[in-house]
Amino acid sequence: MHEVYLGLGSNLGNRERLLREAIRLIGERVGQVSRQSTFIETEPWGYDSQNKFLNAVILCHTDQTPQGVLRLTQQIEQEMGRKDKTKGSDTLLPLAPKAYSDRPIDIDILLYDDLTIDEPDLQIPHPLMRQREFVMKPLQEIMN
Repeated sequence: MHEVYLGLGSNLGNRERLLREAIRLIGERVGQVSRQSTFIETEPWGYDSQNKFLNAVILCHTDQTPQGVLRLTQQIEQEMGRKDKTKGSDTLLPLAPKAYSDRPIDIDILLYDDLTIDEPDLQIPHPLMRQREFVMKPLQEIMN
């Protein structure tokens, strides 16, 4: 089994319900969720919006490959109302222009075992996670 840390965020609709639903679906489709951070409310990052985010990080044990986890989490995002992620995708190079927007759910792969992956559609560790307190604070909470 592999350990994958996933960052979750929501700033549209019933944010807490959406995060809980995403965690449930991840548990059913990706693998057992063994740790979950507390939910924290944060300001949008990378764009302006009046809608604050609710964020969390979870640890999931999976038999999926990194690409399999990506595919499954993107399916969950789409089913939960996420529009085209490629426009604001964090899987793009860190210096590439981004078009962040409000969203009902966002699921990012932060870490997968101790792998480093640098592919056009997947970068692990997540290239921007250290710049984001809304990722690092809950990640540290469940790694300790």
